[in-house]
Amino acid sequence: MDVTVAMRRLVRRRLRDEMPPPRLRPAQVELLLVVGRRPGISVAAAARELHLADNSVSTLVNQLAGMEMLRREIDPADRRAARLELTPMARRRMAEWRDRRARLVGARLEQLPPEDVAAIAAALPALRRLLSRLQQTPPEEDAREPPVEIQPS
Repeated sequence: MDVTVAMRRLVRRRLRDEMPPPRLRPAQVELLLVVGRRPGISVAAAARELHLADNSVSTLVNQLAGMEMLRREIDPADRRAARLELTPMARRRMAEWRDRRARLVGARLEQLPPEDVAAIAAALPALRRLLSRLQQTPPEEDAREPPVEIQPS
């Protein structure tokens, strides 16, 4: 976990200065990624997926809508609910970010010995399965400790 977090942080820092304004915070980028994967997602569903409070995601939505990166549309089935969509600007920005990230990481991968590249490629399917398993477990279940039995004295 330390390695993947450090790699994400380092890549984000290296690319941040190359990206045109507005500068996005990591939480904003995470929300854009969720909406990109699930166009039309509700604020509540996005909050569940990000493991954040609804009002925190609402704040992010307002910020991104103000930057013209996210669009809220009224859900025709439930007029009280909003559905989230990426704007064309956000789609372009996310594509540009992916391209720049791929070039940066790809260039560094090319500098590694072939056996390292093969080992990384071989590990990816197992890491994807682990991610899938982690996504299936409710967070409150992860945090719960097994009950302690107290014996009467």
